[in-house]
Amino acid sequence: MIGFLVGAVLGFIGFAVGVPIFLALCRMFGLYAIVEERTARVYVFLGKVVAVLDEPGLHLLWVKLGWRAFLVNWVGRCHVLDLRLDQQYLRSQAVNSEEGAPMGIGIWYEMYISDPLKYLFENADPRGSLAANVSNATVRCLSNMKLSTMLESRHGMSRTVRTEVSPMSHAYGYQLGSVYIRKVHFRDEGMIRQIEEKVVNRLRQVTSAIRQDGANQVSIITSTAERQAAIAFAKAAALRPQIVGAALQKIVQDPAVAAAMFEILELQRLQESSAKVTLVPDGQKGELLAQLLVAAQTPVR
Repeated sequence: MIGFLVGAVLGFIGFAVGVPIFLALCRMFGLYAIVEERTARVYVFLGKVVAVLDEPGLHLLWVKLGWRAFLVNWVGRCHVLDLRLDQQYLRSQAVNSEEGAPMGIGIWYEMYISDPLKYLFENADPRGSLAANVSNATVRCLSNMKLSTMLESRHGMSRTVRTEVSPMSHAYGYQLGSVYIRKVHFRDEGMIRQIEEKVVNRLRQVTSAIRQDGANQVSIITSTAERQAAIAFAKAAALRPQIVGAALQKIVQDPAVAAAMFEILELQRLQESSAKVTLVPDGQKGELLAQLLVAAQTPVR
């Protein structure tokens, strides 16, 4: 049992350490190579390209390169290229509108390596050359456009730049993907301030016009309501005498009711007035009247 355990441990250590070392030696001596997804390997031997591997998977180099496979990692060179989609954004490319306004355009584009050989050997800086071509095409194709078109039709400008740059990108081993104009802005600070002032003034004018229109509407509504109320009060004032006259006409038809009503109205007026009233009993009216007459004829000393 102890021998079995020792053998198992040694076997595990051998597989855990020895197998990776053995595979590394095989790759070092060029027996095989593993190409990952969206990558490419370009093998150069004595200044000459001997193989381009762009299919992902396991490749036996001695089948493709022959005897050079055992020396390519020692004498030659292996370039590993990333073929995945890449993106770049160019900020504020200077253009002028048809009206002479200095504008800045920010352009975003996608690209990926389509030809590894052209990418490696036909240009020292293919990424920089592609960026320069996109910048030049943006300035050349989008200058002298109308300002309104430049601010509104970004999709059309994007297609124009892509159509211009796509044929040139193949010369550097790139395939140009989507191109999109992300930002169009003014570059002159003075013009920006003037536009801001005009916008603020226009907003103030619009706000004042809205307020004035609201005040006018309120005035119209108020005057209309007052006119309708005045008409209603005038109609009521005109109907009041007719109603009162009709009621009095019915009351006068009965003399007793008319006399009682007028007496009540007279008493009500006396109560509402500020005059002093003296009440005299019925049996003392003559005596009191004589005393008042004597008092009126007697001179005051």
